[in-house]
Amino acid sequence: MPELPEVETIKETLKLLVQGKTIEKVDVYWANMIKQPDDAAIFKHLLEGQTFQEIKRKGKFLLFYFDDYVLVSHLRMEGKYHLQQPDEAKDKHTHVIFYLTGGEALHYNDVRKFGTMHLLTKGTEFTQAPLRTLGPEPFEDTFTTEYFYQKLKKSSRFIKTALLDQHLVTGLGNIYVDETLFRSGVHPLTKCNELTEKDAEAIRYAAIETLQEAVKAGGTTIRSYVDSQGNMGMFQQVLYVYGQDRKPCKTCGEEIIKMKVGGRGTHVCPHCQPQKVNDI
Repeated sequence: MPELPEVETIKETLKLLVQGKTIEKVDVYWANMIKQPDDAAIFKHLLEGQTFQEIKRKGKFLLFYFDDYVLVSHLRMEGKYHLQQPDEAKDKHTHVIFYLTGGEALHYNDVRKFGTMHLLTKGTEFTQAPLRTLGPEPFEDTFTTEYFYQKLKKSSRFIKTALLDQHLVTGLGNIYVDETLFRSGVHPLTKCNELTEKDAEAIRYAAIETLQEAVKAGGTTIRSYVDSQGNMGMFQQVLYVYGQDRKPCKTCGEEIIKMKVGGRGTHVCPHCQPQKVNDI
């Protein structure tokens, strides 16, 4: 968490809060979060006087476009942005503050300190880490059935593990992979090279449909996710398998089970996602 739908929702709320505003100064309280440049003092200096021109997203990354630079931000597990007024106290988990003209400040809060920030020269953001090696998003035209199937044929990994690989397709995390595989009727322990082209098309379509619905619902709140205005997502109300272990399947009534695949908690309906003999 957060995954593509949550980051998309955060992006849209941040546009309302900071787009068009200028940074007066930056305070960094946890320098390890700043990955590029490798000196937090330079990071702060480069951002002073820069205006938020546009906010975009690639997979799970937020892209803040300024006059001369792009700030690529990954929220990891617990990262959050929120706008504070001058008289509001700093939270102990706030690690970066962007002070804006007018007195407001954009705070980056991260309980686990896993989030990362790369400040890159505008125009180079897709030619270097961390975006350079990302695969296409499910929404992009390049994520075709042919592309997907050809990639799958070359891998003997479990499909659950493959879908979590941001080099194959970016934006899917644990929640939406489980939901995608349920909707496509594919067991998570199916090996990629045992999937048919029809399976690949079903998974591709299910991924797009699931993410579209999740974006519309404002994402999924399982633990602590809220958008930049403090609103919870609502997609958790319609989850089919994720977090539903021991509950009856909404489609067939069989009990949802939880297992480990590649070290990740994985939810599956044994009836709707039958495991093939050669997967066992």
